[in-house]
Amino acid sequence: MKTIIIAEAGVNHDGSIPKAKKLVDIAKKSGADYVKFQLFNPNKLVIPNTKMAKYQSKNLKKNISQYQMLKKLTLSQSEIYKIYNYCIKKKIKFLATAFDLENLKYLLKLGMDYIKIPSGEITNGEMLEFVKRRKEKTILSTGASNMKEVMTATKCLNKKPDKLILLHCSSAYPAKLNELNLKVISSYTTLFNYKVGYSDHSLSLITPIIAVSLGATIIEKHFTIDRKLNGPDHKASLTGKELKEMVSKIRETEKILGSNRKIVTKSEKINQKVIRRSIYANHYIKKGNIFSPKNLICLRPDTGISAIKWKKIVGKKASKNFKKNEKIKI
Repeated sequence: MKTIIIAEAGVNHDGSIPKAKKLVDIAKKSGADYVKFQLFNPNKLVIPNTKMAKYQSKNLKKNISQYQMLKKLTLSQSEIYKIYNYCIKKKIKFLATAFDLENLKYLLKLGMDYIKIPSGEITNGEMLEFVKRRKEKTILSTGASNMKEVMTATKCLNKKPDKLILLHCSSAYPAKLNELNLKVISSYTTLFNYKVGYSDHSLSLITPIIAVSLGATIIEKHFTIDRKLNGPDHKASLTGKELKEMVSKIRETEKILGSNRKIVTKSEKINQKVIRRSIYANHYIKKGNIFSPKNLICLRPDTGISAIKWKKIVGKKASKNFKKNEKIKI
């Protein structure tokens, strides 16, 4: 199956519609399947005096509250609608993550392919209960959670196998390579009857390729116009050039992984007889002589009796005279 690639614009528009549209253009050029934004109301997300996360204050280099930061990064529903229409114009699929039920209901009216539950909402019982009643396919990010919490969330959602996708994730920006634990993808595949994906917050281009090799059916990756821009997520995001390279490498990986059926390929078929052996006379064999390991030899090419039948040929009588290197016939 083709890996679904989600180019995560997130809040890297910095509250600017022109920047948001430029991000759509970059995502389209990269070959990603979806470009994803975030829709939230700071008043329904955070207490006003809540401090920023360490990585946020480090990247912004400002001493403001998380609420103040989010206010500057907020897109209204009408602005999201403009971006949605721009995606249609540019022929790239639109996705958005909602952080409250009001905005989630609005996004559902747009007819998105998936409901995306972000990692921070994995313990949001109100949202999980609402999504449980919806028929849309759901993507659940599982960053900053343990296996017990993931199991609790999946039980709460109670989705059919084809209606839920679990995204392994490390909620650090950027995520450290020694904390990515991509083997969790295999654990999810073993423990759950759901498709599994990976939301990558590292700056490595190898990480998504490994994830696809481990069975990830969705890859989500943050990207930006410029990592030097002043915002909380820019430094943990790929550039447009890197995003395009990542998509290309994933598509190449899909070709390399190919099928799980062991078959003889068209290219191999051409070489098959050349690299395999048939049974030949090792020296002159007179009619009536008994075939033995001394007068037989297995050589290339495989144009006669296959060497796999060696045991069946040894001990039989020669039906004719055979010259050295002549194919054995019985």
